[in-house]
Amino acid sequence: MRLLHTMLRVADLDKSIEFYTQVLAMKELRRADNEEYRYTLAFVGYGDEKDTTVLELTYNWDTDSYDLGNAYGHIAIEFDDIYKACADIKAAGGNVSREPGSVKGGTTEIAFVKDPDGYVIELIQKKDNSQF
Repeated sequence: MRLLHTMLRVADLDKSIEFYTQVLAMKELRRADNEEYRYTLAFVGYGDEKDTTVLELTYNWDTDSYDLGNAYGHIAIEFDDIYKACADIKAAGGNVSREPGSVKGGTTEIAFVKDPDGYVIELIQKKDNSQF
């Protein structure tokens, strides 16, 4: 068994795909329109779906906003260099909502960014495997 994908409902599919592909450097893997039920599914990720977990962006054609609720936490992505990643994200017009630094009460280095719909993405500095 393995984790296949996480689904997010998005208000503007083009804006969301631009964020995940241009700002977070994912690739759009596939897209499907459902004319009858008026929605589009777009899958983005860092690798092929047969090997990696991806994000499913669901765009309901007749909905232009969502209440994110208070149960959603964040998506976490590991980066080789979160300081460079945050600089690149800012340069691409992304929203870094928490600058890189140590997590409170620990040594793991993290940062947070927000996508166009306000979803939070945690960037985690890759650790040397010998530290585990």
